[in-house]
Amino acid sequence: MSPADIPVTTYDGRAWLAASHDKYDVIMVDAYQDITIPFQMSSTEFFTMVREHLNPGGVMVVNMNMISDGQGSINEALSDTIASVFGNGNTLTADVPNTTNRELFAKKPGSGSEENSMQQASKALNLRETTYERTGSEDLEWYMEEVASRFRKVNEPDSASTILTDDKAPVEVLGMHAIDQIIADEAGPYRQILKDEGFGGLLRAVQ
Repeated sequence: MSPADIPVTTYDGRAWLAASHDKYDVIMVDAYQDITIPFQMSSTEFFTMVREHLNPGGVMVVNMNMISDGQGSINEALSDTIASVFGNGNTLTADVPNTTNRELFAKKPGSGSEENSMQQASKALNLRETTYERTGSEDLEWYMEEVASRFRKVNEPDSASTILTDDKAPVEVLGMHAIDQIIADEAGPYRQILKDEGFGGLLRAVQ
């Protein structure tokens, strides 16, 4: 299959899902640019819609950026919001080495014995066996062990968690906090120059 054989639709992702009746095994959400995200694709209503378009046992993959990370960050709010939709134990993250990206995986529970199988399915041995069974690639099979070592469970949100909704998704405010922190971190060396040498030293430093 070549790229030309893959159907592509250019449309707002949420509006397209709202008009669709199809279900999928995997839905990937890659709509977040650095610390700016579309609020309509960050809420419980949106992630509930994604969940409804997954087959039982299907997985949503979300590409997040770690520029804004830690307590009170966009990443934390997104993770808590998604965990509130997909249920306890069904959400994992994995940081991508040498990048500022974090991948989040949220599984729609299946039936019977599959109901709480997210942790089981993400174990290295299971990932390797499933990967080789489906692809026949030994390289990809063993890479799965390295990926499994980076999985982290997203804890169930509590009363202190920020859950984003259509009525309240302050992503711009969270983004501004991240920008403020970036500026504060970058300004540190210049503050020291100004303290030690005054404006003359600062002028030399920025030239």
